[in-house]
Amino acid sequence: MTRPALGPGAHDAAAAADQLGRRLGSDIRALRQARDMTLTRLAEETGLSVGLLSQVERGLSEPSVKALHLIATALGTTVGSFFRDADAPASGGLVVRRDARKRIDYGGGIHDELLSPSLDGSLELLLCRLPPGASSGDEPYAHEGEEAGYVLAGTLDLDVDGVIHRLNTGDSFGFPSTRPHRYRNPGSKETVVVWAVTPPSY
Repeated sequence: MTRPALGPGAHDAAAAADQLGRRLGSDIRALRQARDMTLTRLAEETGLSVGLLSQVERGLSEPSVKALHLIATALGTTVGSFFRDADAPASGGLVVRRDARKRIDYGGGIHDELLSPSLDGSLELLLCRLPPGASSGDEPYAHEGEEAGYVLAGTLDLDVDGVIHRLNTGDSFGFPSTRPHRYRNPGSKETVVVWAVTPPSY
């Protein structure tokens, strides 16, 4: 089957996603090497395969939300530390312009954009986009802090302590991040959530 031709906008988006994936992988590799940790050791610490970790570091595979959390924890940092966009214009420390948001892309098409100006304060504010069927991973995860969110568009299945809560546009939520949780988009349209995490340890 011949793949349909991509328009210029789609090519630009794909190229940007590839660049972000390579940058994330490069950051993970640099941090691992700075910690004097082998891929095998990182695999042991995270429970992820050496093959997957190698693909992530080379920008060939995007980690799931849970996988990136495991990697960050094993490397002694947070997921938030991987938010980076060297080409983004300065925000002045107070305002984040729409075209200046830092972004992380995960496997399955999920991506988070950092809405707060930095991660130096007590609050981390994210814009999370989930394409149809996308999820944070098959297994729940937990971390320190609290989180809350508001569903701007679409439908979100939020699993906390094994109980699934279906949220629709206009619904909101909040829970301690120490409770095992995961989430997915069960619908046929993109789900968009404004997500707050405090402290910014996500």
